[in-house]
Amino acid sequence: MKKYIWIAVAFLTLASCNQQAEKTAYVSSTKVVSDFNEMKTAEEKWTKRSDEVRAELQEKARQFQIEVQGYNSIKKSMSKSNQEKKEQELLGKQQELQREQQVKMQEIQKGSQEEIDSIINKVKDFIKEYGKKNGYTYIYGETEVNNILYGKEELDITDKILTELNGEAPKKEETKE
Repeated sequence: MKKYIWIAVAFLTLASCNQQAEKTAYVSSTKVVSDFNEMKTAEEKWTKRSDEVRAELQEKARQFQIEVQGYNSIKKSMSKSNQEKKEQELLGKQQELQREQQVKMQEIQKGSQEEIDSIINKVKDFIKEYGKKNGYTYIYGETEVNNILYGKEELDITDKILTELNGEAPKKEETKE
């Protein structure tokens, strides 16, 4: 019986010696996404587009205000029916301006969100491929909520990911286990 126990212990010892240590790392997901050149370009593009639309809408609102002021200056000289007609017209224009503003802002928000989601998926896919290519068992993501409370600094591969993701010359992966 002792012989079987020793064989089992020897087998378990050999089996555990043959197992490789798992290679793990972590990435600050927030930093990678925010410092990714493509994200910066997208943010600039959508900020610029939003500013352009706001300026366009402000100009239309200014023109509308001029029209209202013009109406107010001649209102007393108009008949009651013409006043009501003009007020209905102005009300319709105001409502149309509000609808246009809402639609354009929603379009910008939707377009921006779709592009951001696409970039985030691209980053996730890149990290997945990076992990496979460099033999990682796990790459954990740290977010704003600090789901990684502690990690050895040498396991933080955020800068390596950013360097390759942004197309800079990749550095040879160091073996750290």
